Amino acid sequence: MEARNFLRFLFLSLSVVLLIIFTWFNFPHAPQSATELLDCATTSPWCTSSKNRIFHPKPQPKPTRRRTNSHALDVPRHPLDPLTVSEISRVKAILSSHALFKSPGPHSLHSVELEEPEKSRVLEWKRGDLLPPRKASVVARVRGASHVLTVDLATSEVIVHRIGPHSGYPTMTVEDMTTATVAPLASVEFNRTIVDRGVDLTDLACLPISTGWFGGAEEGRRLIKVQCYSMKDTVNFYMRPIEGLTVIVDLDTKQVVEISDKGRSIPIPKAANTDYRFSTMEPNRVMDMLNPISIEQPKGPTFTVEDDHLVKWANWEFHLKPDARAGVIISQARVRDPDTREFRDVMYKGLASELFVPYMDPTDAWYFKTYMDAGEYGFGLQAMPLDPLNDCPRNAYYMDGVFAAADGTPYVQSNMVCVFESYAGDIAWRHAESPITGMEVREVRPKVTLVVRMAASVANYDYIVDWEFQTDGLIRIKVGLSGILMVKGTQYDNTNQVPNQENLYGTLLSENVIGVIHDHYITFYLDMDVDGSYNSFAKVHIQREKTSPGESPRRSYLKATRNVAKTEKEAQIKLKLYDPSEFHVFNPSKKTQIGNPVGYKVVPGGTAASLLDLDDPPQRRGAFTNNQIWVTPYNRSEQWAGGLFVYQSHGEDTLAVWSERDRPIENKDIVLWYTLGFHHVPCQEDFPIMPTVSSSFDLKPVNFFESNPILRIPPNVAKDLPVCKSSASA
Repeated sequence: MEARNFLRFLFLSLSVVLLIIFTWFNFPHAPQSATELLDCATTSPWCTSSKNRIFHPKPQPKPTRRRTNSHALDVPRHPLDPLTVSEISRVKAILSSHALFKSPGPHSLHSVELEEPEKSRVLEWKRGDLLPPRKASVVARVRGASHVLTVDLATSEVIVHRIGPHSGYPTMTVEDMTTATVAPLASVEFNRTIVDRGVDLTDLACLPISTGWFGGAEEGRRLIKVQCYSMKDTVNFYMRPIEGLTVIVDLDTKQVVEISDKGRSIPIPKAANTDYRFSTMEPNRVMDMLNPISIEQPKGPTFTVEDDHLVKWANWEFHLKPDARAGVIISQARVRDPDTREFRDVMYKGLASELFVPYMDPTDAWYFKTYMDAGEYGFGLQAMPLDPLNDCPRNAYYMDGVFAAADGTPYVQSNMVCVFESYAGDIAWRHAESPITGMEVREVRPKVTLVVRMAASVANYDYIVDWEFQTDGLIRIKVGLSGILMVKGTQYDNTNQVPNQENLYGTLLSENVIGVIHDHYITFYLDMDVDGSYNSFAKVHIQREKTSPGESPRRSYLKATRNVAKTEKEAQIKLKLYDPSEFHVFNPSKKTQIGNPVGYKVVPGGTAASLLDLDDPPQRRGAFTNNQIWVTPYNRSEQWAGGLFVYQSHGEDTLAVWSERDRPIENKDIVLWYTLGFHHVPCQEDFPIMPTVSSSFDLKPVNFFESNPILRIPPNVAKDLPVCKSSASA
């Protein structure tokens, strides 16, 4: 009987491997050969309703994009252009003949990116000049050791760098993640446990969950934890966890290290009402509340994308490229001065440096869920193709990412980034004169902006990141959170069953489903070059002053005191509502005509701060969230707030550690870091999929221009705008 059961488990295990790989939820699979350089992900059909409310699949509208969808003939035209398909292929060929990769043993490439030229060389380069030598920065694992290499594409020279004693491992490859979820199926114990929990192996979906670092048994091995769900009767398997079952897998050997099952008494939640796909909605339950809306541009878009990466719009120009770790990188952002008509530097480089997502459940199956999505999973690697008309409007332009698989083969991540002009009825500036003055004055200008957008689906969660450029010189960075909660199974199906003293670590969302409390932190790297590279940072403290007796009928007023930070520690900022300040990056050697130093200020929006103990292992790794603002001197090696090797790191190579050196930052080439935060206490409206919640911060000119830079923009007039008739009246 035991032999028969073993054969049955073995047969089911083999049959489900292909199913799991084929249905793997969010991770695009890298192609296996150069002939697979076409898009590695497909888009879904969108639906429209007819008068009888029957829904029919319609073809996707063709997105506006580069002149050709083929990347085989791409060539770089700017020093910061990403590696092309042919360049990545050349890197693979060069490494294949290098001694490090020729010797026996497993090896994989975890990152193949452009090694950007020295900043001074980029700033000196002008269009038409020869490009600086093209080099690739490669992070590889060879026979269980991590390596950082530089590959010169012209000379084929390979330099192997010393990486120091820091802990941690490189970003996981897509292949790491997919094979880790299949590895447990080789275990008879695991398969028996799944069947005992009432789940058919053909209904199984598993997720690769980074382990964090908690010392002890985790040392010296690259480990991952796998947890599983039931896909039966729903695509939203996240809402059907097999609670308490955790499998530890060695990422290098693909062997199961440990199986823990402490949730046998907890039922698997029901599939009812969990599916969110439009195609599954009953026609009589569709909420058809809105008429279609679209922005039309009869003269075409105002922006252009030159040489595939140089964006020009209104009074802005900047370099844009997808990135496997950061998602998108904005470089050399410059704005045109309305008086001199010359472009002026604002920001040399901006990107999402790291994300930190700690869940607030200290129990056995949850304590380790403290994700760092950029350094562990690759924020750009998880960017899904954007959906035309829904992710981005009709007038959007789309940009693909070109990345390397673990074996070095290039592949294309299609429609990864979109660029579009946005008008939401907002006002750029206005004034109407009161009738008591006797003057009939009403002047209003519409606000049109340019948006660069990417969306990453990191397993259950979706992040929408917008870089929004305004004609008044402001840059708004906005992060939206959507997708599906990571939930916990429970025996309770109503709150009246929960003992008063029991901590659920979250909210009961549906029968047997708890949404666990968690935080989201996104730390941005902002290399500000305001009218040049040498800048300073000032904290403009706003405080109450009392008037002297008899001085005024007023008893108090506000005073702004400017304090220039000389070293890093003086620029470590925790935001305080009742002790406010403004935070300026300014050029001390450039002044306006009336004498103010030209600058930009960071304007925080709604945000949150981490409340975890500073010595809690996750917070030690995520110590870059200890402050909302940091300022450091520019250093090419300090770009990733959690360190270069984040996976299972101990936290000894983070922004917080660098900043403790307390280096000089006055009148230096400096980098501003800003952390946007969210506390998330789940609620029933988040079930089964979350409405988007957003927050943002601004980089705003402060005495950068001589006066309002959009004073002379014209108002809208009716003759310039199209009149669209509804189909019913056409």
